[in-house]
Amino acid sequence: MRLGGIGAALAALIEERTGREARAVVLGHIQRGGTPSPFDRVLATRFGLAAVDAVHDGQSGVMVALKGTDIVRVPLSAATAQLKLVPAERYAEAGVFFG
Repeated sequence: MRLGGIGAALAALIEERTGREARAVVLGHIQRGGTPSPFDRVLATRFGLAAVDAVHDGQSGVMVALKGTDIVRVPLSAATAQLKLVPAERYAEAGVFFG
């Protein structure tokens, strides 16, 4: 048996309860980037809980981020205030592995 559709059901429930638009997104193979490590799984859970807490607290216009080992709320205005670029040397480092 293959289960599915929970994302769309949750999106509809979130919209109904909050009055805000919500969308379910299905990630493709390239976006997923491989099998998550245990750290990835725990971090994703922590991010999800922090995002739900922000909504519960009535906060909008924020994102959750990792600062050290803490999950913090960052205003979107602060997160997008300046353009952040990947240094050219990072591309060179990645090129060693991905060509």
